[in-house]
Amino acid sequence: MYPIELRKITKSFGELLILNGIDLRLNPGQSSAIIGKSGTGKTTLLQLCGGLDVPTSGTVLLNGTDISGLGDSRMSVLRNRTIGFIFQSNMLLEDFTALENVMAPAMIGGKRKSDCMERAEELLLRMGLKDRCGHFPGKLSGGEKQRVAICRALMNKPDVILADEPTGSLDEENAREVEDMLLSITALENRTLLLVTHNIDFARRCNNIYMLKNHVLTPYEEDR
Repeated sequence: MYPIELRKITKSFGELLILNGIDLRLNPGQSSAIIGKSGTGKTTLLQLCGGLDVPTSGTVLLNGTDISGLGDSRMSVLRNRTIGFIFQSNMLLEDFTALENVMAPAMIGGKRKSDCMERAEELLLRMGLKDRCGHFPGKLSGGEKQRVAICRALMNKPDVILADEPTGSLDEENAREVEDMLLSITALENRTLLLVTHNIDFARRCNNIYMLKNHVLTPYEEDR
């Protein structure tokens, strides 16, 4: 059983074909990167893996459960418990402090506030953000915001981390720090990381690299 498995996934919008016959299996403790030109469907593929969209045909399995036909409420609960999302724009809630942003997924999941706070503080400390717990996003740097977003994604100890251009808006130094954190967490905590990136150097640090081109996903091979 794989944390994420895609079987013959096809996705179309009307007559526009985006993905065609995608097969993918992701293992625990490994990081995988998807590269490709803009507009090839990388984000769409990531959304299918996270149950934010449904395939036109094919099967999406999350820890062996077929999520393709789950209703919204069941999918929301499963997603909250199993998947952590990291977006390029970080998508932090501006009216919430760093600590409250990190706590949010667990609070939504119905956990006790005291337990949520303890876990969130632990994560922020681990990310070097102990002194930023009470800061609102507007008072944080770009790198700090993205580290808070990573903490939020890890809050519920997800099996799978899905990251869409997680370093795309960061400078080189902050990008490297975020890369180090994601790859370290994946290996040490036996998570499964799937990321979309235009940064080939970041992709090369992952266990697996795939190229999405002409609607098809294939293992990436360096140019000779």
